[in-house]
Amino acid sequence: MERPAPDASAPVPWRARLYRVIWESDTRAGRLFDQVVVAAILVSVAIVLADSVQGWHNRWATFFTIAEWGFTLLFTAEYIARLASVDKPLKYARSFFGIVDLVAVLPTWLALFVPELHALIDVRILRLLRVFRIFRLTAYVAEYQVMAEALYASRRKILVFLAAVLMIDLVVGTLMYVVEGPENGFRDIPTSVYWAITTMTTVGFGDITPKTDLGRFLASLMMLVGWGTLAVPTGIVTAEMTVRRHGRSLFVPRLCTGCGLAEHAPDARYCQHCGLALPAAVPPPP
Repeated sequence: MERPAPDASAPVPWRARLYRVIWESDTRAGRLFDQVVVAAILVSVAIVLADSVQGWHNRWATFFTIAEWGFTLLFTAEYIARLASVDKPLKYARSFFGIVDLVAVLPTWLALFVPELHALIDVRILRLLRVFRIFRLTAYVAEYQVMAEALYASRRKILVFLAAVLMIDLVVGTLMYVVEGPENGFRDIPTSVYWAITTMTTVGFGDITPKTDLGRFLASLMMLVGWGTLAVPTGIVTAEMTVRRHGRSLFVPRLCTGCGLAEHAPDARYCQHCGLALPAAVPPPP
């Protein structure tokens, strides 16, 4: 958000003081403000969850109503203060966190004036998204940046991995449709692909199960493949995080003339794929 320009020759205006408290976390008042807001968000979400339990709702409906209105007034005042503390309120209101801040208070006000929209009040759970403001605190900025950069750098590898998993699910799902057929619950290919996805991810709801020996054999293969692929996305992201933490790549460009593998460890003497001797590493330019 754009900060109001201070005037060095005049006392600090109220908007600048308000900006420092709300938007900056490097002051005692700013850190305290962030901590109070995060605590209020967590407590309000806990109340929303508790209010959804029918027995608790019937017993403590008055308490839940008073607490909800208290948090709604608090978050409404905070939202207005954020709008008042910046030079371009409309820009903040249209930003991601501006929309989240508005959604945090809007359902309760709408339910008050339009009772038919009371069902929207459960959208209050989106207040939990505001906890991500904690990443603005100095102690978390570096860790958040490393994780975000690792996820962004891994996007293509993860997409390739997901595409391969989807192709396996399509193929095995189609085979299960042919092997088991509608009489065993595999009534069409999309349903069979749904079974393949739940099996590969080791969820296994059990609503559809193979009955034939061949079907059970395919199911066993899918379980083993799924168990082996669960760690792939984690390994991809972890490797990228390691690269960024150490400031260098784990692999260097060294083309194997046998299989064509393009990257190897800096101290590798043989190809990790085919075992052929690698050409000498070329030192980086000075």
